[in-house]
Amino acid sequence: MSILEDTGMLACKPSAVPMAADLKLNAESGSQLPDLEAYRRLIGKLLYLTISRLDICYTVHKLSQFVSDPRSGHMNAANILLRYLKHTTGQGVLFKTKSDTSLHAYVDADWGSCFDRGKSTTGYCIFFGNSLISWKAKKQKTVSKSSAEAEYRALSFVSSELTWL
Repeated sequence: MSILEDTGMLACKPSAVPMAADLKLNAESGSQLPDLEAYRRLIGKLLYLTISRLDICYTVHKLSQFVSDPRSGHMNAANILLRYLKHTTGQGVLFKTKSDTSLHAYVDADWGSCFDRGKSTTGYCIFFGNSLISWKAKKQKTVSKSSAEAEYRALSFVSSELTWL
């Protein structure tokens, strides 16, 4: 059974984006959900799906922060993500057989994006030739005083990952 069938979103209208760019989720986004377990099951399935769908990692990362106390705003954002999945069925990670053997890394930080705690978010992706081999979106452990400090922490994080690879 697919995620769309399980959630009753099989006949939904497709969405071109996984999450609105100006959407600011916090701990009090809307009213309490009547069925907390449905949200938690959905996020668990979406976390598993991020193994092969890099395009939803950031959105799932944001939604997974609210599994302890999900609200209607969080569920609405999750429904938009489900509509995006309907729009992009068949997408996934592609590994090409003929590619160069150099590592390329792209990294960014979103300074102070967590409104509840003021922490920044680091996101990166690493390519081996044309093939994506590593990616992550993660909240930074400490609060940065500036966007430059948040970017520096992000670069440090991806440098450690490159050293490991």
